[in-house]
Amino acid sequence: MNDIATLDRRQGPHGEVVLRQRGAHFEIIANGCFLMDTSDGRSERLLIDAAYATLSPGATRPSLLIGGLGVGFSLVHAAQDPRWGQIAVVEREQAIIDWHRTGPLGAISGPALSDSRTRIIQDDLVDYVRTAEDTFDALCLDIDNGPDWTVTEGNDGLYSPAGLAHCARRLRPGGVLAVWSAQPSPAFEQALRNAGFTGVHTKEVRVARGVPDVVHLGVRPA
Repeated sequence: MNDIATLDRRQGPHGEVVLRQRGAHFEIIANGCFLMDTSDGRSERLLIDAAYATLSPGATRPSLLIGGLGVGFSLVHAAQDPRWGQIAVVEREQAIIDWHRTGPLGAISGPALSDSRTRIIQDDLVDYVRTAEDTFDALCLDIDNGPDWTVTEGNDGLYSPAGLAHCARRLRPGGVLAVWSAQPSPAFEQALRNAGFTGVHTKEVRVARGVPDVVHLGVRPA
């Protein structure tokens, strides 16, 4: 069994966040709930690729908003693709931003953070999509274990009819909303349709045991 070392533990505005190292890998824990680690990353990369593939074929240098910095896999994958234009990342936890800028996660995200297209926004994603004026071609959201399993009280508002309406307003016509989930959610697919998104579909990433990770996708009508 790999030894587990706690590298940092902080109290943020929404509770405790912890960075741990398990063998060669890092993991982030929020309020005692496992969020993600650096052992795989396939589903985080799928989040970005599926959003791009769902855009209209003629999209040129589309802009991207990533909800949640996490261990950096989604940002790194997006920054490695020259087809993306501006890349904004909304992260509410200063600790996670610090772990990337000056801590051990910088070994993963350093080149992506220094990319001229990248902008880090410290804010709560739920508040940002409600109050911001910026619009994007794609929103890739990964702040929970999924619409049916939120980590922080209040995050469920993002997946509500009002929250999805706010997401739609952050999208340009024809823009794509992509939401990562640790399990499929037929109810969330229907919520996307009810909110006016078209082309709603789900991509799966098979895991060694249990239900697959998924990305739920929908398009704001042009």
